[in-house]
Amino acid sequence: MPKRPDIALVGCGQWGRNLARNFASLGSLRTVCDTNPMVLDGVQVLYPQVTVTTDLNAVLRDPAIDACAIATPAAHHAELTRQALRAGKDVFVEKPLALTVREAEGLVGLAEKHGRILMVGHLLEYHPAVERLGELVRQGELGKIQYVYSSRLNLGRIRTEENALWSFAPHDIHVLLRLLGELPVDVACQGGSYLNHQLADVTMSVLKFASGVRGHVFVSWLHPFKEQKLIVVGDRKMVVFDDTSPVDKLLLYPHRVDWIERVPVAVKAEAESIPLPDVEPLAQECQHFLDCLVRRQRPRTDGASGVAVLRVLEACQRSLEGGGVPISLAAATVSSGPTYFAHPTATIDPGSEIGSGTHIWHYSHVMTGARIGRGCVLGQNVFVARDVVIGDNVKIQNNVSIYEGVVLEDEVFCGPSMVFTNVLTPRSRISRRHQFQRTLVRRGVTIGANATVMCGHTVGRYAFIGAGAVITKDVPDHALVLGVPARIAGWVCQCGIRLPMGLDEGHEETACPECGKMYRRAGWLVEACEGSTGEAI
Repeated sequence: MPKRPDIALVGCGQWGRNLARNFASLGSLRTVCDTNPMVLDGVQVLYPQVTVTTDLNAVLRDPAIDACAIATPAAHHAELTRQALRAGKDVFVEKPLALTVREAEGLVGLAEKHGRILMVGHLLEYHPAVERLGELVRQGELGKIQYVYSSRLNLGRIRTEENALWSFAPHDIHVLLRLLGELPVDVACQGGSYLNHQLADVTMSVLKFASGVRGHVFVSWLHPFKEQKLIVVGDRKMVVFDDTSPVDKLLLYPHRVDWIERVPVAVKAEAESIPLPDVEPLAQECQHFLDCLVRRQRPRTDGASGVAVLRVLEACQRSLEGGGVPISLAAATVSSGPTYFAHPTATIDPGSEIGSGTHIWHYSHVMTGARIGRGCVLGQNVFVARDVVIGDNVKIQNNVSIYEGVVLEDEVFCGPSMVFTNVLTPRSRISRRHQFQRTLVRRGVTIGANATVMCGHTVGRYAFIGAGAVITKDVPDHALVLGVPARIAGWVCQCGIRLPMGLDEGHEETACPECGKMYRRAGWLVEACEGSTGEAI
């Protein structure tokens, strides 16, 4: 069973305390770092098993800490995330990821460079009402979406470091982008500053999408009562998500408009309450982060989704400062259709997620619940089962089936007709779905043509599986494995070239003859030397 990741919480203020509670309940809170000693005293009382410190550098140097959860004021998010990624830590950072798109894009690139997971805390993504709402939209239950209206209002804590737009609107902007699957063509934002002439207390943002949908995002911290509503209007049905309601948080209205003598007439119907599981969204979000750490998979709210929200926020801020003038996002706009290519003979089931720039070729099938990253290539007759996770820049050649339970990290290559299994003792007449075993293929692995990977094993980073080999046990990082059953025959560089290394129990260092990258070996453990990049990597 995989080790539960150890988390360091950086910042334990009002929201950080909620993160501490959830990570502690999940058994992963190891350290809390905060500049206020009184806060740390309170942490020690609640969680005596957790270490506390005011020294961030000590946290980043601690090899026992797998990841940092950052819950500081927004102005510090980018720098703390940068430090944690450079220290080799995976990162969960509260929204916004940064205060500028350029800064956020740099963090995404840094995470990819270091092979780290970067997740942004867009909490509504994990709310059961929003998850169910997304299903209704994808399944066409509402018909063609016409407009979306959100309100996030309160007489609450008034910030001095950010305006209401940046404090409240990221939640709803993220949900709009998720539901619609596109960035707006342009935005316009107006607001008022009543308490501090430099900070807007109230804003109304109008988002115009290429598909014809309009989005209205109304936020204020000068409102007589708390209101958090999201309304989605389709041409068949309408949905209201009221997060402040103790019951019936999600209501489906089967209203319609009939045209009688060329005049539209509203026909109202009784609202239908949609049942939801009784779960805490933050607990779901924290659990998802831990799952991503164990499986080394891309989070639902990854760095790229954080950048998309920032693009809209930056444009809204420019419009606000310009008195409401529309700001174009055309250069960054995703088309109203899919951002990937699928051949007309391919079958893409509703509810699957496919990243931008991915190509899916003839007669391939992607099932509901599958998640495929950006820049992937799926050749002819590729099958991707439900709930399969495939990272970015993965290449899957012709006639490959990726069954339920298989996880492919970034930059994996699957050769033609190679085989994954997901159960060890199959029988035609006996269902063993409950016995599916997980297979994890780590970053950069190459699997040769006609090879077979038996289920329940992990193939280490940058391993190279020869054509026709049969994997019956875990494969170490950088291992070259050949034969039936597969045996370690050598070691390979990240660039794929064989390394001049032995197979004994000794220790040695050597350089890749192709790119010059340095490696050290201690028995069956091979790793790149710190600071060594070579020429080709």
